[in-house]
Amino acid sequence: MIKFYYNLAPNPTKVALALEEMGLQYELVPVDTRKGEQHKPAFLAINPNAKLPAIVDGDATVFDSNAILLYLAEKTGKFLPTKTDKARGELLSWLMFVASGIGPYSGQAVHFRNFAPEPKDYAVTRYTFEARRHWNILNERLGKHRYMLGNDYGIVDMAVWGWSRLVPNVLGPEAMASLPNIKRHLDEISARPAAQRALALKDKHAFKTEMDDEARLAMFPHLKKAS
Repeated sequence: MIKFYYNLAPNPTKVALALEEMGLQYELVPVDTRKGEQHKPAFLAINPNAKLPAIVDGDATVFDSNAILLYLAEKTGKFLPTKTDKARGELLSWLMFVASGIGPYSGQAVHFRNFAPEPKDYAVTRYTFEARRHWNILNERLGKHRYMLGNDYGIVDMAVWGWSRLVPNVLGPEAMASLPNIKRHLDEISARPAAQRALALKDKHAFKTEMDDEARLAMFPHLKKAS
């Protein structure tokens, strides 16, 4: 059985969706990042980058959410495009677009908007601009196709869904109104039974919610080095 190391962040949530969509059995292993559990030796042996999610599948260990999506899709043969060079190129391009653009810029936009000390205007402007630019590209893509790779739902859609639920946190409460194709895509996936089961995982474990000194040092270890 797959061991799934998770918390409630966007990247673990999209892996939860994939596991549920693919009907794979898994053991849930919560890792509370506000308590610093990601820095413990037992977890670092699984993911030396101290980030969530990660999976252990027999003798295979996979970390990085997009790598996990691809691994699970290839393992099951599900939610992949047709086996052509064109389709493979689109799959890798858009999956890596989410991995290298949507996730990092959205995450940093949230960080600087909500957690960074002043002065931070330049950083907030920079990351909000880049996050918005990336989301606009996805919105345009989804204006031409029902799903990211055409007519068929797949792992790239799962990768997008993990983050699109949090667009208001990234770009502001009114942002989704200007991204109608993202909103349509989000609503369609969120209505799927597998998505409902993935979101229900939040009720299985009580993660720490306070952003106190322990949480700040655990989640932003550069603060410890600066002090």
